[in-house]
Parts: sequence; structure tokens; C-alpha cells
Amino acid sequence: MRVRAPELPQANPWLNTPSPLSLKALRGQVVILDFWTYGCINCLHVLPDLKFLEQTYGPQLVVIGVHTAKFEHESDAASVQAAIARYQISHLVLVDCDRSLWDQYAIKAWPTFVVIDPQGYVVATLAGEGQRPALEALVQRLITARPDGAAADPAGPVFSLPPALPTPLAFPGKVLADPESDTLFIADSGHHRIVITRLDGTLVAVVGSGQAGWRDGDESLAQFSSPQGMALDLQQQRLYLADTGNHRLRQIDLASHQVSTLAGTGTQSRILFPHGGKALETALNSPWDLVQVGKTIYIAMAGSHQIWQMDLAQDTVQTFMGTGAEFCVDGPPEVAAFAQPSGLATDGQHLFVADSETSSIRAIALTTPPQVKTLCGSGDLFEFGDVDGVGNQVRLQHCLGLTQAAGTLWIADTYNHKVKRLDPTTGTCQTLFGQGQAGLQEGAGTAALFSEPAGVTAAHEYLYVADTNNHAIRRLHLPSLAVTTLALPQLCSPQVCWPDFSKS
Repeated sequence: MRVRAPELPQANPWLNTPSPLSLKALRGQVVILDFWTYGCINCLHVLPDLKFLEQTYGPQLVVIGVHTAKFEHESDAASVQAAIARYQISHLVLVDCDRSLWDQYAIKAWPTFVVIDPQGYVVATLAGEGQRPALEALVQRLITARPDGAAADPAGPVFSLPPALPTPLAFPGKVLADPESDTLFIADSGHHRIVITRLDGTLVAVVGSGQAGWRDGDESLAQFSSPQGMALDLQQQRLYLADTGNHRLRQIDLASHQVSTLAGTGTQSRILFPHGGKALETALNSPWDLVQVGKTIYIAMAGSHQIWQMDLAQDTVQTFMGTGAEFCVDGPPEVAAFAQPSGLATDGQHLFVADSETSSIRAIALTTPPQVKTLCGSGDLFEFGDVDGVGNQVRLQHCLGLTQAAGTLWIADTYNHKVKRLDPTTGTCQTLFGQGQAGLQEGAGTAALFSEPAGVTAAHEYLYVADTNNHAIRRLHLPSLAVTTLALPQLCSPQVCWPDFSKS
């Protein structure tokens, strides 16, 4: 029995198009509906597959992203629009505000693809990553089977790639301060580069051409793809970084100004069970943050829901904690589970983990064997909110950033637009900065406004925060709670100019 595809709502927000589209108007074309939510790492992994299909089969194929939010903040159309710009999504996006399409199409998980034939009937529903071969085979068959054999309307729907941001920073993801060298490292993720400044914002260097790609060599020619977390070995003059979009670890030699690849093959790993091998021969899966303890780099491997480690002396990488299942399970390595870990911090004796999809903060004791426990948050994939308190009474919302300073943990509670303080001993969590709504406003403590802060670091009496959707670095003075925006007068967008450091 053939099932007619439920029609698309016209009154909902439609993005990347000047006007809503209907399935009736798209008769004659193959349609793929991609049910996604932008905080989901699996949903981000399939974006290159959709772009490939669009470029290969358009205009006979129309891709429509149906954004059905998991987290409350993700349901806001303005936040979805920001995600479209951040991830350079070119296809149409329909915001499924009330989850009506999710229910009508009986969707159960993100991402899920629904393939609709040129006559408007559902022919397949496929869930999860790695579906490109199956989707391409279906599209080819449906195009070939067109009754008249003709191509679809060559005009197709109207969509365009969001323009690159001309702002000095674009969606900065992580930030790392080193008070000893008076240096601030900024992952300018949307511009695919690393910005190095003094703690007062004076520009030191820009590493990366500003074009997404993978290239080692001189810092001005090197290429990254959506870099995120960093770790500094000041003694060795090395900055290690998670080159997230390339599924690699990279290193910058701060003395020679050269970039090289440390680990990963450039191909996303599909292996979820614990494993390892030689660093440059082992595929990684969206490394998102790093910390270094001795000769070991610990890696928040967001794509496989695990914590990994790299042995710098042996040039090997392997799973450290996490079975690969997307859950929150405490205990030893053979049972421990995480859900898209995206932030790391350490006091040398523990690893602290921002477990974003369970909106929880976890602690791993670096013992033999290591043990993980949950410090605060529900530990449930669908229990989130904005509640201060102690332990499992606390509610966070998709926390991405974490740093440790003088025995205190500071949390970038991303979707709550706040910075919170956590006592790792008692589990007491308290809001110190942010009103709980998106915006850009200076002030003291909870009078300030942030927009999806994703990274936090500490130096002297300050926290430095990557205020991602505001394309800014905020400086938080702890004694006074004053929040200001770090001025970067010498920095400009790679689309606008290339700075001259000879006078810095």
C-alpha cells in the first residue's frame, strides 16, 4: 500500500527560501526530508552527504531539513538560522515548531531521512548516519523511473549558501588562556583558524588561511575545518588542537610557526566499540576538546560518545572511557557511557567532562582502573532545564564548555546562555553570569547577556568565554562579576583582509 506523504505546513518558519514550499508544488521531483536538530553531532555528520546529493542530482532532487528540536532553546527559529550560518547549510529548512511533522511521519530519532517520490508518496524512511549509499541508490532509481523520463523544472526551489560572516570572529567555539605567557588562544571555528592574542586582546598571530580544508605547513597557508578545543604544552612550545571537521588532531609549533597532523586519517571513524592504534593510522570521530596531563592528551570524542587518550611518547591513540553507547552510566571503563562529551578540564587527578547531551558534568578519577561519576545534572538524555542546586537536582541545558581554576569548575551552560560555578566536592552548582536568554549585553553577573557560550577558560582574576553566537570573546572579572567584551581591534575577517603582524 502506497502512503501519501503528509503535506508541509505553510505557516511555520521557512529558512533559506523566500517563501514556503509544498509537496504538491514539488511533484515531479524527488524530495528528501531530513529530520534533524542542530545540537546533535549525528545530524551534523550527515550534512556533507546531503550536500553531495544536492550537488549531484539537483534540480531533480530537493532536500528539505525539518528542524525538530530536542532542547527547548533549539526550537527558536532565530537559533536555527544561526546554526544554518554556522554550518553553511544551503538547502531549505522548515522549523517544525510543534513537532507536528515529527509525529505525522512517525519519526523516532535524529537524524531520520524520509524519501518521497515524484508522485508525492513515501518510499523509504532511513534513520542514522552512513545512509548516503542507500539514499543515492533510491534517488537514482526514482529519477530513472520517472514516467516521462524528463528532468524536473530546472529552476527548482530557491536557496543559497549563507554568506561568510565579515565579523573578526565567526562562531568561536573554544578559548584557552595561559597566564604564564600572557597568551589567549581562540578557536575561530567559523573562520576555520586559530587566533592568538595577548590576554588584553593585542593580536599576536593568526594560524590558518581562513578556508576550510586540511593542509599542513606554514601557519599562513595551513587549513583547518571547524577547529574546537586546544591544549598547550608551554615547555615544548606546542599547541594541540581538535580539528573537528577533519576528524584529526593537529599541532602548531609556536616557535617555528609550522602546523602538522598529530592523529587521525581524515576519515570519520564508524567504529563505536573501544579500540585504538597508531595515531596517524587510526580514524577519529569529531574530537571536540582536549586536555593534557603529563605525556597524555585526553580527547572528548563527541562523535563516538567516548573519552580517548593519545600517548605522545608512543604516538598511539585509544579509547580511554566509554562503551560507545549514548547514555550516562557511571563506573569503570567496561560499563561507563557518555553522550556527546564536548568539554574537558583537569586538576591533574581527575578529568572533568561536560556531557552535553545529558546536560551533566562528569568526573573521571585518574586511578587504576579509572572511575567515572556524575557530579551534577540528571544524567538523562531528556532531562534538562535551568535549575541551580546540588547534584542530581541541578538542571543544565546542553553544556559545552568547562574549565578548572583554584578548585572550582566553571561551566559554559550553552543553551541556557549562562556561566555557572560548580563545587566538584559538594556538587553545588550556581549561576554567576547570564540572565538565561540570548543576547549581547555587558553588566555585572546575572545582568549580562550571552548567546550560546561554548568555551570557557581562566587566567588571573578573569574568565574568558567564547560567546559563540555573538561572535565575541567575553571577559568576566571574578571579584566584581563585571562582564565586558574583549576588544580585538587588529583582527579582521579573512574575507575582508589579512592582518599585518610586523607592527604587533
